[in-house]
Amino acid sequence: MQTAFHLTSGDEEHQDTVLTIAENLSNDETIEMDDIAVVAQAEGIDPLTVGGAHSGTVESLLADGIAFKACSNTLDMLDLAEGDLVEGVETVSSGASELTRLQDDGYAYLRP
Repeated sequence: MQTAFHLTSGDEEHQDTVLTIAENLSNDETIEMDDIAVVAQAEGIDPLTVGGAHSGTVESLLADGIAFKACSNTLDMLDLAEGDLVEGVETVSSGASELTRLQDDGYAYLRP
């Protein structure tokens, strides 16, 4: 199974919730997960940035095999560069197109 999370909120509690649910899914031994991806755009990009409120959690989850994808349109809008992202975060052309691709590839879509 594969799951994609959509992270768009600038609210730190909501960001924490999304990251915690992704981590819990990764650790749940009752389900066989092949891949988990978190696609961030708009204000949800902050945890994926160096020094972001949850950047340490993102680093840990990357090490656990969870993929993080940052919307290039959002980076442009916020005047951020790829170098501003936590190492290991992938940039994608747009969050919407990436989520569409992932769903077409069979990923379940979650937007907590």
